Amino acid sequence: MLGAGLIKIRGDKCWLDLTCMDFHYETQPVPNPMAYYLHRSPWWFHRFETLSNHFIELLVPFFLFLGRRMCILHGVLQILFQVILIISGNLSFLNWLTIVPSLACFDDATLGFLFPSGLRGLKNQVLRIQKEDTQGVQPRPSYGCMVRRVVNFSLGILVVWLSVPVVINLLSSRQVMNTSFNPLRIVNTYGAFGSITKERTEVILQGTASPNASAPDAVWEDYEFKCKPGDPWRRPCLISPYHYRLDWLMWFAAFQTYEHNDWIIHLAGKLLAGDAETLSLLSLNPFEGRSPPRWIRGEHYRYRFSLPSGQHAAQGKWWIRKRIGPYFPPLKLEDLKDYFKTREWPLPEPHLDTP
Repeated sequence: MLGAGLIKIRGDKCWLDLTCMDFHYETQPVPNPMAYYLHRSPWWFHRFETLSNHFIELLVPFFLFLGRRMCILHGVLQILFQVILIISGNLSFLNWLTIVPSLACFDDATLGFLFPSGLRGLKNQVLRIQKEDTQGVQPRPSYGCMVRRVVNFSLGILVVWLSVPVVINLLSSRQVMNTSFNPLRIVNTYGAFGSITKERTEVILQGTASPNASAPDAVWEDYEFKCKPGDPWRRPCLISPYHYRLDWLMWFAAFQTYEHNDWIIHLAGKLLAGDAETLSLLSLNPFEGRSPPRWIRGEHYRYRFSLPSGQHAAQGKWWIRKRIGPYFPPLKLEDLKDYFKTREWPLPEPHLDTP
């Protein structure tokens, strides 16, 4: 959490002028239905959200060292914060995993109401053990207990040693986000949304069965992904804690070029061949029951949420999109032979569907 807070104030200036939340709901990787409405919150609410984010990520982590009550408050605030993030966006399993260590903030007295009372109840057994500890009545440690203590102590030393570069990174003005400094990957550095994109762009993959991709009468049909924005009439999805990795990667590809993401050309080749495994990653194959397309192209669009009470929303549109231009030119499978060969990718074999 501290790493996420520090990367923000060192990154995009919108985190300092409190305007990042004006854009976040619309431009996050995979928005959900609630994000559509939260995006239209008043400006003062977005300022409050940004300030609250700084408070939770930069100050609340230190509550852990300020005694029992503050530690419990830390756990409550962190879990509440993660629940809000789960409700407002599809950030996969990230928020759910962040909740887990926060559970350690609650001691037995705090969680006691969850367990039944009684002579044989778990609560009574724990109270008896605690009473014996306070009276100094402790059983002689067994061999297994001693081994466990040695292992725990050794692991603690290892974690401290591996944490040194992580702490140095946190203190550095050139902080790196989401990086591991050792092959064991036990202790890592984290961060999220160090910069916020101010407008949403999407890559829309289209295919045509026309023999001539430049023909005016060529009909280009859109492929639809399982969750990422595409069809303006489709409601944003709700998938957390599940993670559609391909949809997530398409978000990154949209604000770069296909030269920086050559895997998207590999994807196009698979679609040109009608590869069944690749098509299973999509929600709509416009050529289902037909032969694969002769050509595939990538189109670049700018997307923004429709106004909930506006004209486009009345037509059933969740999104308004405007074409920016081509993302990559029309390609056919034969054109990709050399491209695949230089990258040592096997050229997919065309799969012909029959109606």
